[in-house]
Amino acid sequence: MAMKLDHEDLNRLIEKISTSDIQEFLLEGEDFKLEIKRNLFDQNQGFNNLVSNTSFDRQTITNQKSINDNVSLVSEPEAPQVAPPGRSELTEITAPMVGTFYRAAAPGEEPFVEIGNNIKVGQTICILEAMKLMNEIESEFNAEIVEILVENGTPVEFGQVLMRVKQS
Repeated sequence: MAMKLDHEDLNRLIEKISTSDIQEFLLEGEDFKLEIKRNLFDQNQGFNNLVSNTSFDRQTITNQKSINDNVSLVSEPEAPQVAPPGRSELTEITAPMVGTFYRAAAPGEEPFVEIGNNIKVGQTICILEAMKLMNEIESEFNAEIVEILVENGTPVEFGQVLMRVKQS
């Protein structure tokens, strides 16, 4: 029996495991492997450190969650998407996960970027919130913001175009 897991299934599974007392969990399918190991006390990290590693084909997401909710989400850089005809000079920045798009760190704060801003590699350009985790999305290149295609607070799909930029 083939098993299909989408990002929502995966997030639900990780949340269930993180709230249970399961110490280790391994799930393998034809095109993915999910391995979660939890150390209830780690000298370096403190209590209840949940580390999960999931690989879907060429895409790897690592969630690390500890009691004080320090969260980091790491995605392997993907090849920039090809822009539609007539916009060949623009590079699309796409959502690396399903989540809610936020332009600023908190309501009422300045947006991370505006149209016309020049951004640098590693600069935070937006936040995607998934499963109550705030994931800062960083630019993979130096560029100028040409279009912001998603409204603040809008749900986005994996791979959805968030912004178009002109690489510098």
